[in-house]
Amino acid sequence: MKRMLSLVCVLASGFGLSAFAQAAAAKPAAPATGTTRVAIINFQQAVAQTNEFQRDFADLRKKYGPREQTLQQLNDKVEALKKQLQGSGATLTDAERQAKLKEIDDDTKQLQRGAQDLRNDEQSDGQETFQQVGQKVFSTMSKYAKAKGFGLVLDASQQNSPVFWFQPATDITTEVTAAYNTQSGVPAPVPSAPAPNPTAKKPAGASTH
Repeated sequence: MKRMLSLVCVLASGFGLSAFAQAAAAKPAAPATGTTRVAIINFQQAVAQTNEFQRDFADLRKKYGPREQTLQQLNDKVEALKKQLQGSGATLTDAERQAKLKEIDDDTKQLQRGAQDLRNDEQSDGQETFQQVGQKVFSTMSKYAKAKGFGLVLDASQQNSPVFWFQPATDITTEVTAAYNTQSGVPAPVPSAPAPNPTAKKPAGASTH
């Protein structure tokens, strides 16, 4: 039952460049002249790697941590009750067995409802966070592409993407993320300190006491 808000569930929602491009479609584009330069971007990756999204996503994980812990405790309780019931054998009366079965059933239903509600809330907040940052990243990408002379940007992150092959030099994902980080002013997240390794070898001559 142990689970945490996953970036995968947010990106799997299908938000890509096209969702944000629709908002800008009403603006007439300048007529293309000569050969159109094409750029490629993994838009979901560009958004997910921004300092702002990583900060906001970390806040969501903290927000839902207590609810996930509560569900984990309820799941542990259900598993413990099942083991008790299996191990009790014929020592329980019919009334006691029925009471435990009902408790397991009630807790299981509560667990399922809680898990579904949590999943829905996590996904809703995750998508909202992605959209909020994504709209701003789209604006940065548009400015970057125009400044570099690209007349078309294709999103390689979508499942039905028309991109089959491209030269790495045409990929502007990293550049757009860096440009947005500079523009937003949000500092890079501080990496978590690695947990101590109890199996690490002691230096030669070190005391074992």
